[in-house]
Amino acid sequence: CNLNFVRTHFAGCVEKMANARVFNLVKRFSGYPTEDDFQLVEEELKPLQDGEVLGKTLYLSVDPYMRIYVKNMPLGSPMIGGAVARIVESRNASFQKGDLVYSFSIGWRTAFVSDGKNLTKATHLPPDVPESLAIGTLGMPGRTAYFGLLDVCKPLKAGETVLVNGSAGAVGNVVGQIAKIKGCTAIGCAGSDSKVEYLKSIGFDHAFNYKTVDLHQTLTQVAPNGIDAFFDNVGGEFADTVLFYHMKNFGRVAICGSSSQYNLKPASEAEVGKGMFDTQTQGPRLQGVILAKQLRVEGFMFHRFTDQDDEANTALAQWVQEGKLKWKEHVTEGFENMPKAFIGMLKGENIGKAVVKNTDV
Repeated sequence: CNLNFVRTHFAGCVEKMANARVFNLVKRFSGYPTEDDFQLVEEELKPLQDGEVLGKTLYLSVDPYMRIYVKNMPLGSPMIGGAVARIVESRNASFQKGDLVYSFSIGWRTAFVSDGKNLTKATHLPPDVPESLAIGTLGMPGRTAYFGLLDVCKPLKAGETVLVNGSAGAVGNVVGQIAKIKGCTAIGCAGSDSKVEYLKSIGFDHAFNYKTVDLHQTLTQVAPNGIDAFFDNVGGEFADTVLFYHMKNFGRVAICGSSSQYNLKPASEAEVGKGMFDTQTQGPRLQGVILAKQLRVEGFMFHRFTDQDDEANTALAQWVQEGKLKWKEHVTEGFENMPKAFIGMLKGENIGKAVVKNTDV
């Protein structure tokens, strides 16, 4: 065998057999994640088979739900997460080279091989918007806001009062804007004055810094007649106060998240992995007030409404084109900064959707 001939004529082919950089989960979180909980490795991708595609990730998503979902992941597994990607090679008739796709199961990786079953073409994006919106306002967070407010909190009527916490995040800011589109009063809150100003700039009727006000007094002032629909991203004492004192009779509550509980440190090692959260905090008993006010309180996850995705995508894209739905992103450059972006998002450093731009492509 002439090794020089092989090196000369097949070097390009070897280079094209793309490698991927991948972040694996190597430690269990205790409180907030740390960068040491992840390991960056290089993975050699297998050659494409018939029916498969090779994709390069363009933008990767960091979201609060990841903090909880990893509890059941085996250590050493690639970190979960969604991404928007470009197809660079295809042996699948459903996808062409150059197609823009998104998926919730690509994970933290710079490239991937897929049979296409977990990929969706991002054909709903309007022209002249960033590709990253496919995992943001025009992606899972936008659809979560849409379904949580319009399906879980139905019937939403013009003139009603809507409260959403975590309002400056990827989901919360869309909730408030949809409430305004539907003719409602939108009340939001965030953890900094700059975020409050952002909420006001996108049309929230009332916005406040929950760290510097008395929540009960503030809600009494801005919603003296009570709350019709409460979109809860936070849980904890915030939700206790709203449900106990501020919901109207027959109010509706959509439970989308419980971020106040995600990063609590376990009281002991024995608590780790026993439940959804490492630490089970004791809160008020809410059944009495739910009964007395005949509230409808419902938890939901976005994938429950997958068969309605086209409806949501069409509406969200139209509102963006009409200028009724504004978007904002917090972009971190460089795949190697995935852990830093994830931790920063959990600590509330972002306004709008937190994404990581893969600069390897």
